[in-house]
Order: sequence, then structure tokens, then C-alpha cells
Amino acid sequence: MKKKLPALRLIATLYFCMFLCCSASAQSIIKDSKHKSSGKRVLYGTASFYANKFNGRQTASGEIFSQNKLTCACNVLPLGTWIKVTNVRNGRSAIVKVNDRLHPKMRRLVDLTKATAIQLGYKSLGLVRVKVEVIGKSKPITKNAANN
Repeated sequence: MKKKLPALRLIATLYFCMFLCCSASAQSIIKDSKHKSSGKRVLYGTASFYANKFNGRQTASGEIFSQNKLTCACNVLPLGTWIKVTNVRNGRSAIVKVNDRLHPKMRRLVDLTKATAIQLGYKSLGLVRVKVEVIGKSKPITKNAANN
């Protein structure tokens, strides 16, 4: 009995250390901050883009997924939220709507459509570091929409 007690302590300590490591690495994946000047929520993380097999399937919001639309999947923000996604490397940005969810174990911040990946200039890379600025629930007015 005395030999089992140190072994159980060792196992419990290892589990506790694994828990601390996992929670610390999950926090380092997505950095969340607020701009002091505008009060907007800003997130930093990794973006990927959807595989073609999802084209035509229903998203979590009920919309039909299309690689040609400017939409994304995100587990952090509510469905229907409009966000501005900026490629940190080249500064290119796009405004997209959150209409789907990622797999729960996915460590990425957003999964974008191919059209958005092309607009941000990272389609050939597959993954890119991005800055995500929350715009809100209402569709933003863009320059092109204002001129029409």
C-alpha cells in the first residue's frame, strides 16, 4: 500500500502539469484585446481556408456554404457577427460574416472561404497569421455599396 501512494501522487502531478500546459498553450493561440481608442474587440490568431468538400453544404447558421462568398467559421464569436480580417504579413483585409463553426478541437481562430483567402493573399500558403476586428451584428456599409 505504501508503494502505491507515491505512484498515485506522481500520476496526479503529471496530470496537473499537463492541464497547466494545455491551458497555457490554448491561451497563447488567440490573443484578445480591446483598442483603447475605439473600444473594438481585436483578436489575433491563425486563419485557414475551407476545403472544397464543404461547398454546397449547410453551415451552422443554416446558410448554404459557398467558396465564392466572404464568410468564415469561428468558435470564438457569435454567428452573424461581421468582422474585419487582416493578413498581418501583407496588411490586406476583408470584411466577412461569421456563419459557421470550426471543429471543437481546432486551434485556429477563423476558417475563411477561398474567395477571402485570395483577397487576403494567402491562398497558396494555406495558413496565415491574422488580426480580427469585431465590427458588429449589422452589415457594414462599404465604399462600393455606398456608390451603387
